[in-house]
Amino acid sequence: MKQKKIPMRKCILSQEMKPKREMLRVVRSKEGEIAVDPTGKANGRGAYVSMDLPIIEEARKKKRLEQFFEADTETLNPIYDELIRLVYRSMIPK
Repeated sequence: MKQKKIPMRKCILSQEMKPKREMLRVVRSKEGEIAVDPTGKANGRGAYVSMDLPIIEEARKKKRLEQFFEADTETLNPIYDELIRLVYRSMIPK
């Protein structure tokens, strides 16, 4: 039986390649709005972030998403909060 290919993506924060399902996508739409895209299907320029709290916290301190999306801190603070919330939600056993 042929093994199914697992799509891999590179985290913009840690530079690690991981399976797409283990990542969160942050997207900037054509209108310039930046949002977390948990489905991974929204239109726009996307960036993948590892579902790892220490990496997200370090990125917030070093302003990595601000550099990537060329946006200000006020715009991206809610994005960092949403990423952290989604990581905590994924930790809850189903």
